[in-house]
Amino acid sequence: MLNIEVRKQRGGFTLEVVIAAPTPGVVALFGRSGCGKTTLANIIAGLLPADSARIQVDEVVLDDSGRGRHVPAQQRRIGYVFQDARLFPHLSVLANLQYGQRRAPQPQRIPTDAVIELLGLQALLARRPHQLSGGERQRVALGRALLSQPRLLLLDEPLASLDVARREEVLPYLERLRDEFALPMVYVSHQFDEVLRLATHVVLLADGRVITQGDIASVSLHPQLRAIVGPDALGSALSGVVESTDAATGLSAVRIGTDLLRVAQPNLRVGAAMRVQLLARDVIVAVQPPLGLSVRNVLTGTVAQLHPEADDTDLIHIDIAGGTVLARVTHAASAELALRPGLPVWVLVKAVSIRDHAFTSRTASS
Repeated sequence: MLNIEVRKQRGGFTLEVVIAAPTPGVVALFGRSGCGKTTLANIIAGLLPADSARIQVDEVVLDDSGRGRHVPAQQRRIGYVFQDARLFPHLSVLANLQYGQRRAPQPQRIPTDAVIELLGLQALLARRPHQLSGGERQRVALGRALLSQPRLLLLDEPLASLDVARREEVLPYLERLRDEFALPMVYVSHQFDEVLRLATHVVLLADGRVITQGDIASVSLHPQLRAIVGPDALGSALSGVVESTDAATGLSAVRIGTDLLRVAQPNLRVGAAMRVQLLARDVIVAVQPPLGLSVRNVLTGTVAQLHPEADDTDLIHIDIAGGTVLARVTHAASAELALRPGLPVWVLVKAVSIRDHAFTSRTASS
């Protein structure tokens, strides 16, 4: 377990959080800029003293102010990856990686060759940082942090300085890192799509406090998330298993409870765990079995809650066998369909509207 209890006063800002998350996995600290994410990350790393703190990674206590224990930053074995890669400009990629190795305890649990292969660094080893793209520099920074053999990997918005194309380049490497190394990670972000793809435990922060925490499915449904991500990004996260793939159509079938979702990813492994997000704006609600439609995905469910919104819409919570789906419909449509708690409904969503990602079996239960 990763257990964090921290209090820190900085001017008029108070950070006061309690976090408990299973390990290994990716704990995402998510919230608007200024909510305290980086301050908390620096306290975890030992770079910033807290007024009071208890920080424990599995069996190792890094801070316990009640008992006067504080492990210095250089002894914490935390691999810290910042927004900018902070590589040594006069050293090659290989020499930067070897710097991480020199800081590592013996024996080394994470092999050098495995890190180079996982992060795709073989062709870059002789280059200097100025010869690398932003995405390549961040991959090297990840490799250097991994080769220090950390007990915890701490990433403070590592993709924030990259454009969209470079972010999409690095994200698959972060996913592989999560899936292939049993290593606790704390990931700081204000981009919810990164959290959706990477996190196994989400901590939603606002004004220095934890609003809610838990798995991505439960946090996705929290009403205060909308204030951060905006109405267009609000949706539900569902977990399922890949049941079949079809290269001819470019679609894979994912079992969600008793229903199937078809997602636009043909190269998935049958049996792999899958996380999908259905945006509320893309969900269509029917009160009769739909027939003769081009929409490929139909889920059966029951209306659980209706929340009137300020923009003349209702946010509908629909329970299905595999979780809860959010749908946004106009007040007029809600009244015309007589939507109410307990009403059986059919949920329709296009395959192209689904955002998805496959997980290995190790993280599937998180």
